[in-house]
Amino acid sequence: MPIRRVGRPGLIGLAARTAVVAGTAQAVSGGMARNQQARAQQAAQQQEYADYQQQAQANAAAQAAAAQYAAPPPPPPAQPTDLIGELQKLAALQQAGVLTDAEFAAAKAKLLS
Repeated sequence: MPIRRVGRPGLIGLAARTAVVAGTAQAVSGGMARNQQARAQQAAQQQEYADYQQQAQANAAAQAAAAQYAAPPPPPPAQPTDLIGELQKLAALQQAGVLTDAEFAAAKAKLLS
């Protein structure tokens, strides 16, 4: 039987202890790295959401300002207030010979439309 020393571990024991310590350290550092990465990702998502909300508010404010300062619609075209008077003027021009029958009919149709 081999003689066993008491006190210090042998070469295999030292290698095993080193492997356990290294494995534990690697597991702990990996867990810490995952936690840090998760926190960083969560912070980035929160920042992205805040940026999105700010952009949405800016867009809404711009649309409200554009609606407030939009040009009013153009007024409807002016219609002659005295339709009978206009028709009488056309008839007088036709009787005077200034307008032909076709020109009178076209002007009359334009007034009545």
